[in-house]
Amino acid sequence: MSVPFLVAEGVSCVVATRCLFRDLNITAGGGDLVEIRGANGSGKSTLLRGLAGLHVFHTGRLRRHVDFEYLGHRAGLGERLTPVENIRWLLRMRHQRVDVHAVDAAMIRLGLHGAADELCATLSAGQQRRAALARLVVSDAPLWLLDEPLTALDPSGVDLVRRLVAEHRASGGAVICATHANIAAQERTSHEIVLGQ
Repeated sequence: MSVPFLVAEGVSCVVATRCLFRDLNITAGGGDLVEIRGANGSGKSTLLRGLAGLHVFHTGRLRRHVDFEYLGHRAGLGERLTPVENIRWLLRMRHQRVDVHAVDAAMIRLGLHGAADELCATLSAGQQRRAALARLVVSDAPLWLLDEPLTALDPSGVDLVRRLVAEHRASGGAVICATHANIAAQERTSHEIVLGQ
């Protein structure tokens, strides 16, 4: 039996005096898609940040057994850098080899080849989201933690995200995603968590 990529047991979160969620259990392994749903303010982003180690859960235990890629609800781009420079910076920070052809291919895949050398500050919200998503294309992390990845995207961008997720799962990766929309497209979600019920 293979070891899951991530296991969260009995996790709870209290912000100020409000309990956002309590006693949640999440397990994700190869091929899984876990969709986290709920109204605005229900704790979706907080849960995802906790799974990424950016927020401390009030109770419970978290174990991650693989590297992960976290994409927050904000693009997380250096606005004074171009999309290409952002990806190169990320790869260097991780001590990964910068493959110029792979970076160029990521720009083409994300539909940014015409804006790859423009400052991110000058890009539209949808282009900035695409530039952020480019890190998934160059990442070798088995686990993706995605917070509202469809934000600001046009229909072709939404279809692209769904294809990226499907391809990642087909290659043995796992995705945990906070979302209002269905990420699985025609496929089945492995698990759905609804907060605020």
